[in-house]
Amino acid sequence: MEHIHFETPNNFNISKKEVTDFEVTSVATTIRVIEALEGQLVTNEIHHKALIQDGKLVSDTENDILKMAVVNRYQNTAPAIAFIKNFGLKTGAIASSVAHDCHNIVVVGTSDEEICKAVNLIIENSGGICAVDGDESKILALPVAGIMSDKDGWEIGKLYEEIDTMAKMMGSKLKAPFMTLSFMALLEIPDLKLSDKGLFSGNTFSFVDLEIE
Repeated sequence: MEHIHFETPNNFNISKKEVTDFEVTSVATTIRVIEALEGQLVTNEIHHKALIQDGKLVSDTENDILKMAVVNRYQNTAPAIAFIKNFGLKTGAIASSVAHDCHNIVVVGTSDEEICKAVNLIIENSGGICAVDGDESKILALPVAGIMSDKDGWEIGKLYEEIDTMAKMMGSKLKAPFMTLSFMALLEIPDLKLSDKGLFSGNTFSFVDLEIE
């Protein structure tokens, strides 16, 4: 049988990131936080005490306030940073280039190092979903437009299940963490979401600051 070659059109035009790209210098006492809800596309805006180490905002795993970033995959710009509740990760990070509607890279993690590792894994593969935890990592590459695979469906289903299981082993209590993650950059659904240009309130339909006071 003749082998048919399919093109894999894509648009990934960025270089790998540095850990410092995800650092946020701050003296804030309170920050805006996206509250993800199980099985919902809508989110809440909550306010929480900032956790600052060495003058920088960091993930607060004890209170499940994790750093989140959206990285523009079409041009080299600084990542947009926010914080999110209910992903539950105790270690590592998860990332995806399936992020409606722009399909930039969206990532949630417990440290800037793990966040950077997950983002770079997505960049290396020109798209995908991944989980990283220390030296362990799993990625489902999505080379077609950064949102689809060109591999066998059974193979993809098995790998997706492994990555989903890894995310849950890392602490996520969400039934479908990657499905929830994929909607956290969709600005038109209230209330609070993160785009590559920053935090956006669906209630006021305007960009808002991460730091409150």
